[in-house]
Amino acid sequence: MPRIPKRFSAVLAHALAGVLLFGSTVPGAALAAEDEAGAPYWVSLRTQPANLRVGPGREYRISWVFVREGVPLKVLRMIGGWRLVEDIDGARGWMLAQFLTRTRTAAVKGGVAEIREKADGTGRLLWRAEPGVTGKLGECGPLWCQVDIGGRQGHVAKAAVWGAD
Repeated sequence: MPRIPKRFSAVLAHALAGVLLFGSTVPGAALAAEDEAGAPYWVSLRTQPANLRVGPGREYRISWVFVREGVPLKVLRMIGGWRLVEDIDGARGWMLAQFLTRTRTAAVKGGVAEIREKADGTGRLLWRAEPGVTGKLGECGPLWCQVDIGGRQGHVAKAAVWGAD
């Protein structure tokens, strides 16, 4: 029987492991597909500080630390207990699901947003919210959403906040 060089056998073993890990008959592949089925969806930060990592594991480097509770995030992918999230600025990274909650929040984007009295945007102007201000998101219609910012309630144009679509 001919001898196989060590270098070749290592490459062969690596290729075989790839087939075993990523083949279509592996249960893990089906689990990953199930994880993907629920995304995308909206969440907010449950606790702070919360680390955003470059990969789905504690061994990956931290790229950002969120220090404000209630920040709205969009979950794009799920792998086990990890979520690939995106923030209002488009930054993406992985975060443990335990730091997230399904409580819906929204953040004012672009310019100053007017908070109005009625759900259709009519009624008196209650106050204005600066870009970056976050609040709990209530029911949304086609154009306006109910919002609670620090206990003050009103309605904001859906287009003026990130986290409402």
